Amino acid sequence: MNISAAQSFPVLLQKFFTERLLQQRHASPCTVAAYRDSFRLLLAFAHQRLHKRPSDITIEELNAPFILEFLRE
Repeated sequence: MNISAAQSFPVLLQKFFTERLLQQRHASPCTVAAYRDSFRLLLAFAHQRLHKRPSDITIEELNAPFILEFLRE
């Protein structure tokens, strides 16, 4: 599956924070911070394993086996 630049992982992640958490869910600052910190850990793990900058990671690379590996660490 080839996702357009408009639907790249960085764009989707930004939309998750701005549209989903803030606009739709009216999430508290603590909730947003918790998601932020979780994604920071995931992106650092992905950078270490995939040798890619966070902006170059694709959604396809963050598949279920990869996420399970992250959660086991």
